[in-house]
Amino acid sequence: MKDRKLLNIELGRISAEQYKAAAPSGVEVILDNVRSAHNVGSVFRSADAFRVDHIWLCGITPLPPSAEIHKTALGAEDSVRWEHREDTATLIQDLQKDGFTVVAVEQTEHSVNLRDFKCDFGKKYAFVFGNEVDGVSQEAVDACDFSLEIPQFGTKHSLNVSVCAGVVLWAVTDKL
Repeated sequence: MKDRKLLNIELGRISAEQYKAAAPSGVEVILDNVRSAHNVGSVFRSADAFRVDHIWLCGITPLPPSAEIHKTALGAEDSVRWEHREDTATLIQDLQKDGFTVVAVEQTEHSVNLRDFKCDFGKKYAFVFGNEVDGVSQEAVDACDFSLEIPQFGTKHSLNVSVCAGVVLWAVTDKL
């Protein structure tokens, strides 16, 4: 049996305006000194797919408008709200004061396995993703409520930051 691909018009996607007007999901993303504009664009695209409320671009993280971000975001930088903050740790503290549980996505001594992570419906979460070389800064890890780790089984000890964000956002969306 043949299986016909659906046309974009058949997918019933919401517009950028409808996205921005939708009820909050309670999920936000923090990019801690991510260097690559292509990675930033890819995170925007995944954030749009999983209806993230807000992306915080911290430190040296590239900002829209940018042709490189747009190349991988494909316009998601226009649907997902974003803001730049210079200091990740200060932002984390501000979000915690606003009722967020802030989670570093990083391998730490006491990190929680993504498989074991339980989301509480109605609770607000912000997930911190780090620099392509150094990961989430120790200062940001220290400010977070806890760390979350993606299980891996090969010889490498890390994933590309945009892949990591996609995995975590899918898993969180699946659990809410």
